[in-house]
Amino acid sequence: MYPLNDTIVAVSSPTADGRAILRMSGPAALPILRRLFHPFDLGPNSGLVRGTIAVDADLTIDADLYFYASPRSYTGQDLAELHIHTNSSVTEALAGAVLATKDPPVRMAGPGEFTARAYLNGKIDLTQAEAVNEVVVSSNTYQLAAAQKLLAGRLGTAAAAARTRIMDCLSLIEAGLDFSEEDVEFITRAGAVEKLALITERLKELLSGGITYESLIGLPAVGIAGVSNAGKSTLLNTLLGRQRSIVSNQHKTTRDVLTGILTLKHSRCILFDCAGLIVEPTDILDQLAQEAAAEALRNSSVVVFCVDISKADHSEDAAIRRLIPPEILVPAATKCDLLEHQQISKRLGILNSLFRTRFTAVSAQTGFGIEKLRQLLDLRIMGLAPAVAGSAQPQVSETLHDAVTLTARHRHAVVEAIDNIRDAVVELKAGNDELTAMMLRAAFQSLSTIEQQNIDEQILDRIFSRFCIGK
Repeated sequence: MYPLNDTIVAVSSPTADGRAILRMSGPAALPILRRLFHPFDLGPNSGLVRGTIAVDADLTIDADLYFYASPRSYTGQDLAELHIHTNSSVTEALAGAVLATKDPPVRMAGPGEFTARAYLNGKIDLTQAEAVNEVVVSSNTYQLAAAQKLLAGRLGTAAAAARTRIMDCLSLIEAGLDFSEEDVEFITRAGAVEKLALITERLKELLSGGITYESLIGLPAVGIAGVSNAGKSTLLNTLLGRQRSIVSNQHKTTRDVLTGILTLKHSRCILFDCAGLIVEPTDILDQLAQEAAAEALRNSSVVVFCVDISKADHSEDAAIRRLIPPEILVPAATKCDLLEHQQISKRLGILNSLFRTRFTAVSAQTGFGIEKLRQLLDLRIMGLAPAVAGSAQPQVSETLHDAVTLTARHRHAVVEAIDNIRDAVVELKAGNDELTAMMLRAAFQSLSTIEQQNIDEQILDRIFSRFCIGK
């Protein structure tokens, strides 16, 4: 499924400074570079060279070449990266020129195939391979910190230590089987049970003290709620930095739930605006809009409650406020641009007293208070990340400092090992040493699937299919 004797090529996503990166790995990388890149003047093993690359017979462009010789590269093969500043058409033409190589053959890389080669060539273990993808797709600093722990190999180290303990116990039990006719006892049954209980306890600690990566993956939903014409749509557009929602002075212009991805300093979220909330809908369209809004808010992690600070009557806002749980509420006093600056403080005090909470004064028109609102949302979203060992409001470093990151696959392997050890203890107490040994070998194998190479090809396919092409 993952052949290693051909050369793969992929165009990576453009970088922030507009660079396109063409990545190659395999035996044809060096011949291709000698043919297309000038001047080709590499050191004995690897290096950075600035020169030009021939896109076709009539077009040559500037390029930076990063070359890493086998086996001291990420993939364990000759690996090259061409960094170019150009448009997508030229990049595609260059990829076509590389793919035109027939001997040795070159083909487009599949999802995650560069990392798959690193794994298959023994450069990284399987948990570190999975971590590469999690680093790429991390949407907040908790995810990134968790992914970096996977990449550092801490889970692999913990699993290896557990396997060593299992093998030590297994070898003593099997030695007793080999010398069953002799009057030699390598380990007592009570001693073996005690050793296995300790191993089980360590594995349970790994589960209870670890962070499940999947619990950090989903982007939290942040809703913008309030009565009609409270400035929700304008606020959505301002926070997202683009016109996602229709803005009008006319009431009820938003009928559906509109969403976008909001990127904050430490996190990202799904930000959505829905129909203005109405205490008593008057027609079927209002009712359907209200049902959609209510459903979206029920599934929200945070709700920005918008109240027009410029108006005098807030009775309808007060009724709507009761629909939003206080623990997910971020109050925003909108339309501050409609007031004189000296009026804002007074009106803000009235709102704080009326709703018994602290509002943040904002204007989506002028940008007043928007950065403060973004900071509040960032803090609230960061506070949603799961704590370890009962920490109520953890910082990233505190939460993840000592924890090992586990994916669902890892947790399954650890649970399976615990179950096999439990069965081994049952058989051991019953005097069935052969069955005990068989269960311990199964436990050892379960933990081996975490980071070792003897793993089912279908599992590898599932792991690497989630990657981007070029990673």
